[in-house]
Amino acid sequence: MKSCCQVQHRDGKKASSVNPDLKEKADFSKENMVLLEGGEFLMGTEDTEGFPADGEGPIRKVKLDPFYIDQYAVTNEQFAQFVNETGYVTEAEQFGWSFVFHLFLSKETLNKISQRPVGVPWWVPVEGSYWRHPEGPDSTIQDRMNHPVIHISWNDAKAYCKWSGKRLPTEAEWEYAARGGFVQKKYPWGDDLILGGKHQCNIWQGKFPVKNTKADGYLGTCPVDSFSPNGYGLYNMVGNVWEWCDDWFSPTYHLNNRTDNPKGPDKGSNKSMRGGSYLCHKSYCNRYRVAARSSNTPDSSTGNIGFRCVGDVN
Repeated sequence: MKSCCQVQHRDGKKASSVNPDLKEKADFSKENMVLLEGGEFLMGTEDTEGFPADGEGPIRKVKLDPFYIDQYAVTNEQFAQFVNETGYVTEAEQFGWSFVFHLFLSKETLNKISQRPVGVPWWVPVEGSYWRHPEGPDSTIQDRMNHPVIHISWNDAKAYCKWSGKRLPTEAEWEYAARGGFVQKKYPWGDDLILGGKHQCNIWQGKFPVKNTKADGYLGTCPVDSFSPNGYGLYNMVGNVWEWCDDWFSPTYHLNNRTDNPKGPDKGSNKSMRGGSYLCHKSYCNRYRVAARSSNTPDSSTGNIGFRCVGDVN
């Protein structure tokens, strides 16, 4: 079963080298960050709802050093500041297009599209689509400055981290943070998807991919401070947008390697992503669970991939 966002679209082509040589900051701002103490936690799952082929299990003890993590995914406003200060050009801009979910596009635009990726036809390659124009040249983020930035590749996220003095979380750090202090719960808030009749995250309701009832209030992304935070004060750790992690993705590497601050394999083809997105639905992509995993190539970007940052204590 593919994830709702597993669409790789660069065909081996490389983006042109148009970006400045970013200098890494010596320190980072701890505003809107949370200090997590680390220690041991149970990572992974053996839940029957999981996908063993993704490497979600087995459950194992993992030990982490303390670290800081952003309360929120990086917003359009924050990314705009980065671009304004550095002149950075994202890979979606360099390639000239990115993938947009079909329901966000007009019939006129859809009629101009001659090809869609096999197996995931709801993703539409739209010319001129990137973080500042998420649905193409005629769209804007003016009323979405507090939404997570999207159409961001792993390489873009790393560039932002370098500029901000932060880094991307390891998968272990991300899962520890997402659990919010709970032990082996399915979601950041517990085992029930809906609490007291209220939705706890931004995912798909209805029949994927043709009808979203918006029972949680949103069709696409929502503001980064929407819904209740988890036990660590972190918002939208699942749903809304997929979040890049630093690790190369492997479904088996963790079976025979270290459990002390694990960082994944030294090389690979895809980078790990966590948390699911507004497109996830139990019938197709039940990956809004805290132990769920997915991946994509480092240069890939779509309308449901963003990121948040972490920082070292020392």
